[in-house]
Formats: sequence, structure tokens, C-alpha cells
Amino acid sequence: MCYIKIENKSMKEVVYMRKERLLCPSQKYDFKNKDTNINEMLRYMLRRSTQMFKYNGLPDSIPKYILELYLQTNGNVCFYKHNEKLYVFTGSMGGELNEYYLPTIYTISNPFLNLTKNLVIDKDCVVVANDSCYQGMLPQFKKYATGLVENELSMNIASINSRMISLISASDDRTLKSAESYIKHIFDGDLSVVSEDAFLNGVKVQPYAKATNDTLSKLIEYNQYLKASWFNDIGLNANYNMKREAINSNESQLNDDMLFPTVDDMLERRKEGIEKVNKMYGTNITVELNSSWRYNVDEINNSVQTETKTEVIDNETE
Repeated sequence: MCYIKIENKSMKEVVYMRKERLLCPSQKYDFKNKDTNINEMLRYMLRRSTQMFKYNGLPDSIPKYILELYLQTNGNVCFYKHNEKLYVFTGSMGGELNEYYLPTIYTISNPFLNLTKNLVIDKDCVVVANDSCYQGMLPQFKKYATGLVENELSMNIASINSRMISLISASDDRTLKSAESYIKHIFDGDLSVVSEDAFLNGVKVQPYAKATNDTLSKLIEYNQYLKASWFNDIGLNANYNMKREAINSNESQLNDDMLFPTVDDMLERRKEGIEKVNKMYGTNITVELNSSWRYNVDEINNSVQTETKTEVIDNETE
């Protein structure tokens, strides 16, 4: 339960008021609302992935988080100077294709700036791509988010079903009422007594929870696998090894090689685009890996160097 503290100076007292709707809403999580849950999961991951790169020298008219959000959700952005200010826009590409079958026109529309234009790429504007295919992150994110939401719904159902240790069936209404009364007494913590042989003869009990618990364990493992794969695809090291015993160092590093191809491509496209922006508009913008992504690269490089030195020493010893 959440409360807010309100000081009443005239009455010289402190009043604590319950504040549910704003600070901690009491509404339960709806596992069956798939569309909302998928959208929320996409936002959670975008909050992480938009911290992948660090920019220096961006003009005040271009917030860093807007630039990354546009790149990752739209697949590309357009840098264009309007009224002596440099902005980034999203739009559509078209026009006559160049020698590499790439669009030559970028169409932008911004009601706030009262701006609608068809811009010639690399002449009127600079287009920066999120990746080599101008795809963005959403197609990949939607796949993992949908899988996780479906799996969490299955886990919720399995969790509820695990409450049923056994299935009880009754042959008639009288036996049914006696069985319900017996279960209620047990639930309330009271000892209950069966007084009739007819109750025992009319009730059938079938074990149920064993299969449900096994299903829940497998769903938890699948949930771990989906999350780890999602993190690995954006360059964050998350182990999805399903072995229940200890794993050695070589096994823990098996996924290092797959962490960075996507991140490397995204960084390369940004550096390439930012270089064009600097050249066209006289800016001095730089981009590099940020926080956890830079740390992972350093850790892997240090590990490789250590292993190389160890191999050299072993060879010299032999």
C-alpha cells in the first residue's frame, strides 16, 4: 500500500494519504492483453537499446535519445538544416534509383515546423541508416516480444493449474456439497471429518499437478532462452545455457562471437553517416559504443589477449 506525506502547518500535524492511482496503481497485470503487453515489452527493450551508442557534439536541436529512437524504430533518419538549425527527420525514400539501386529522394513532413519537402539525398540532406538494410530494430524486437508474451501467458496458466494437486469429482449434488464443505474447512485451517461412507464412495480423486509442474519448468527455461537470445542479438551478454550442472569457461564464452556482428554493423553505419553530416554541415559529431556494450568489447578483447599469451607460454614451455 502506498501513501504520500502531507504536512498541515496550521494544524501542526502530518497526514498520510493513500495514493494508489498515481504512484502504485492496484490494477493487476493482465496476461491475456497480448497487444498491450507486447507494446510495453518493446518499450522496455528500446529503453535499453537506445543507450547502445554515445554521441558527442550533437547540436541542441537534436536530442540524443530522439536520434537513436528514430534510427532504431524507423531504420533511418534524415539530417537537414532548416532555418539555420540542424534537425533529424523521419520520412520515406524514393525517386530514381542510383547505380546501386538505392533511393535518391527523401520526403519529409513536419507540421510543427510547417515543413514539407522532397530532398535530394547527399545534396540537400544526409541520410543515416540504422543498419545495412535500413531495417531498424522493430521486426526483430516484435518477434522476441511476441514469443515472450505468449510464453508468459502459458506460464501464468501453468502456475494457476499447479494449485490443483488433484481433481475431485462427485457423483451427485449431495456428495458435491459435502466435498466443497470439506475443502472449505481445510482451506480455512480447520480439521474436517468425513462422516459417511457414501462420501468416500461417491468422490473420485485423480492426481493432476505432477504434469503441470514439469510443464512450468520447461516454460521457465524457454522464457530464459528467449530473453537471453534477445539480449545477445543487441550485443548484451546473457547466458542461455540450459545445462543444470556447472559449465566451464569455454562454454560460457561460446556466444561471444555472435554478440557483436549486429552492433558492429550499426556502429559502422552511424560512423559513415555522421562523417557525411560533419562534412556537409561543418559539425564535429562523433559516435562510439556506450556503457555495457563498450565494456563487453573490452572484456572479450582482454580475454582473447590473455588466452593468446597463455598459448604462447605453453608453446615455449613445450
